Amino acid sequence: MKKWLTKWRLLSLFALMTLVLAGCGEPFLSALQPAGEVAQMQYDLMMLSIIVMLVVIAVVAVIFIYVVIKFRRRKGEEDKIPEQVEGNHKLEIIWTVIPILLLLVLAVPLVSATFKLGNVNVMDKENRKPEDALVINVRAHLYWWEFEYPDYGVITSQDLYVPTKEKVYFNLLGADVKHAFWIPAVGGKLDTNTDNTNRFWLKFDQEKPSDGSEYFYGKCAELCGPSHALMDFKVKALPRAEFDQWIDKMKNTQAVAATDKAKQGEQLFQEKSCIGCHAVNPVDERPEAARTAPNLATFGERAKIAGILDNDEENIRKWLKDPEAIKPGNKMTNTYPKLNDEELDALTEYLQGLKVEK
Repeated sequence: MKKWLTKWRLLSLFALMTLVLAGCGEPFLSALQPAGEVAQMQYDLMMLSIIVMLVVIAVVAVIFIYVVIKFRRRKGEEDKIPEQVEGNHKLEIIWTVIPILLLLVLAVPLVSATFKLGNVNVMDKENRKPEDALVINVRAHLYWWEFEYPDYGVITSQDLYVPTKEKVYFNLLGADVKHAFWIPAVGGKLDTNTDNTNRFWLKFDQEKPSDGSEYFYGKCAELCGPSHALMDFKVKALPRAEFDQWIDKMKNTQAVAATDKAKQGEQLFQEKSCIGCHAVNPVDERPEAARTAPNLATFGERAKIAGILDNDEENIRKWLKDPEAIKPGNKMTNTYPKLNDEELDALTEYLQGLKVEK
């Protein structure tokens, strides 16, 4: 009796934990509210699989209950043996054909979707024009993201800008360790490896997620280090005309310090060798290997600082004062100089002025 009670308590505990953990997470990181063609296709495949599995479970459960009731032991019939059906050709054909049909129901749309989602041939065309296909090179670093628009010569970090209602093609590469590029509401994840480039496409059917968030959230979906959970990026989807305007502004923007304090911050940015790692011009002509830190050209208008903190003066100061406390294991920690309050104020004002939208 005691053993039974112990097992029942453990079962109840695990059931309660399952219920509680099922409620964890954030709505903007859900893949159950698709906002693009790829996400919708993957959602439909997932629902089809669930429906097939539920039907199988229901049928098996009904047969099980029927057999338990019909062939239960009754008084006076203890020695009665039910009719045996081994070797019944009809039954064997039925329970062989039905699984094959179920596999076909799952396999046909799955294989079709796999080939459709894997079709990136347009990226290989010679003399491809930007209007033929928008290609974005994604480089994943510890613990930040770089987005390069090779057809336009524009580079940004942490905030990804894309046009709506058209396919956007991605080249994915890891700069240090394996990461994974994932925008839950728009499509499934794909690894960013260090030794090869993965390619795929997404389509953004709307400007904002269905949950009312201001922008789409992206995550690293491959365990990569102590700040893996903090390796976020934001996606701003714009109508094509607005996206083109954004590209034009990026191509023609130069960092200008507007106030005396900002000019002091700009000088500190140079003296402290921040410029050695961080570019402040979205048209970054340095080779790929030299881009070891996020491009700060749009820092003042980013949605978040370090991908996770609200972009305001207080949080900028926190980040500048002790980046290790915000993102453990980040590459800036070991080379970052200590700053006094006056220097923090000056750098904060300078960084807040780095904007494309004036």
